[in-house]
Amino acid sequence: MATRFKSVIALLAAVGVVSTAACASDPASNIDATIEAGIAATMVGVAIEKGVAATMAFDRADTYYDLGEYENAIQEYDKVIQLNPGHAIAYRNRAIAYVQLGGQDDSAIWDFRKAIQLDPDVMGDDAIAYANRGYALMGMGGASQLAIPDFDKAIQLDPDYAWAYAWAYANRGSAHLNLRQFAEYRIDKAKACSLDKRFCYTASP
Repeated sequence: MATRFKSVIALLAAVGVVSTAACASDPASNIDATIEAGIAATMVGVAIEKGVAATMAFDRADTYYDLGEYENAIQEYDKVIQLNPGHAIAYRNRAIAYVQLGGQDDSAIWDFRKAIQLDPDVMGDDAIAYANRGYALMGMGGASQLAIPDFDKAIQLDPDYAWAYAWAYANRGSAHLNLRQFAEYRIDKAKACSLDKRFCYTASP
């Protein structure tokens, strides 16, 4: 961070040198250019400072998320978005944090949509993102049919991540159950249970 600020200071100093030289050669004709150069340098410095602050907030948010401190993670993603409204990944990650926090499905879906609006490829190959969006869709009520393709995608993308894989199967099973697709529910429930015993619950169709 210190290096970036030194770069800004160096840039401003360089502009000052150029401006001084310009004024010395022809003060009247170069005053406008000098002012414009100073404004441009200031804007560059502000942009770099905001970029550094956004990066630091994003790193803190990811750390809080990894620690399971989802409220703190959301607050830090808020800061990233305030500093950089076009940060699609911050919207996506905040959406996932909303899902993990619970009771925030509408906010999560809004963030997922905003992230995709900013960057259609933001979901990428992130199985966790697809699984969480599917879960949020289920939480909105009546959207189980929309959730199933997200769980399908999560399962397709990351079959080696046992817990996420099992979670996707378990939730896809719940979506099938909501749709009264009992055979599909039983298959997914059994698969989830075989992958992770925490998903060996019983639900009667």
